[in-house]
Formats: sequence, structure tokens, C-alpha cells
Amino acid sequence: MAASSSSLTVDIKDFSHSSGEIHVIVGPMFAGKTTALLRRIKSERNAGRNVVMLKSSKDTRYATDSVVTHDGIKFPCWAIPDLLSFREKFGKDAYEKLDAIGIDEAQFFEDIYEFCCKAADEDGKTIIVAGLDGDYLRRSFGSVLHIIPLADSVTKLTARCELCGKRAFFTLRKTEHKETELIGGADVYMPVCRLDYMNSQVAEKSVLQSLAVKADSLEPATDV
Repeated sequence: MAASSSSLTVDIKDFSHSSGEIHVIVGPMFAGKTTALLRRIKSERNAGRNVVMLKSSKDTRYATDSVVTHDGIKFPCWAIPDLLSFREKFGKDAYEKLDAIGIDEAQFFEDIYEFCCKAADEDGKTIIVAGLDGDYLRRSFGSVLHIIPLADSVTKLTARCELCGKRAFFTLRKTEHKETELIGGADVYMPVCRLDYMNSQVAEKSVLQSLAVKADSLEPATDV
């Protein structure tokens, strides 16, 4: 028996607006991710499109109201703790007029997947995202890699290894801090190639083992 037409009714959203896009820029520290992001956003603006730049309020290294490259190039931005509340804070009418949204230090936004889905798929915005793809332990950092399946394009940038000058794909931490999120620049991090990353890990492990042995030898003996 054929189903009635009413039982086949589906709630379909109106996607008649212009199609959105998602472009992702990743790489280690000092790879020029922010520079590439600003280049794309400025290109959009020069083409007469309305743009806005966002960054995490956690990033206070150079300025609180600007995205700043390591070379000192600035671009005004909104520093916010999360992305999904941006539309309300920015204003619905102002948001509707936006064509392109840049997001820097994307690894700090836990809601970036949900935001990109809505902004590009439902609102027709062009989203340009820049962030670290891995932390100092070469593990996935934040939710940046989660948006790869959504992306129209993905660009993987490299830096120069600070130790040998070869192409650097990884970020090495210079301090003993172990937390994943540690805001810093050249004082805390450096880009390295695979060989120097592995050599540094071996050297660190050797130093830690040496310190542990030394600490054990300094412990006072106890009488039984």
C-alpha cells in the first residue's frame, strides 16, 4: 500500500543563498599561517567583500584587539572565547552582511566544527581557518583536524628547522612545561625537522633518566 503524501513530508531548510566555502591552513609554529590567512582575508576585502577576523581570547601574545604575525603585521579582530556566540555578539544584521570570516589560532576553539558547518553550509559564508594541526608531542591539537572533511581546500605550510635549516613540519617546546595549551612564541617553541625532533626527544629522555638516577643516589639511606 502506498504511503500517503503527508507521511513523506520532510522538513527541508532553504539553501537558496550563495554557497559557502571552508579553507584550512595548518602547519607548525612559525610557518606563516597567520600571514597566509591575512593575505586571503585582505584579498577578499580588496574584492569588495565584507570581512571580519576572529581569534581566541586566550591569545594575548602581541595584542588583544588584533591578529599579529610574527613579523609584526597587524589586522583588527574580535577576540572571543568561543565561536558559536559570535553572531549574537556581532549583531544579526551585521553578521548577515558578512561575506568572509577569518579565524586565527583555530586550535583553541572547541566549537570550530559546529561553527564552520553552520557558517558555510547554512549561512553561505567563506571561512578561512588557520591553526596548528599538532601539538609539541605531535598529537592532534584541538578540533582543527576535525574540519578537514568539511574543507574546500587544505594548505599544509612548513617552517625552517631552527637547528639545521631544513623544512620543519613539527613544533618543539623549549621548556619543561607539560600542559598542552601553553601560549608563547620563540621563547617557548621552535620549528624543527623530523630528525631534529626525534634527536631532541631522545636527548630529553636521556637527561630525565640521568636526573632520576642522580635523585635516587642522593636519597638518604634508611636503617632497617
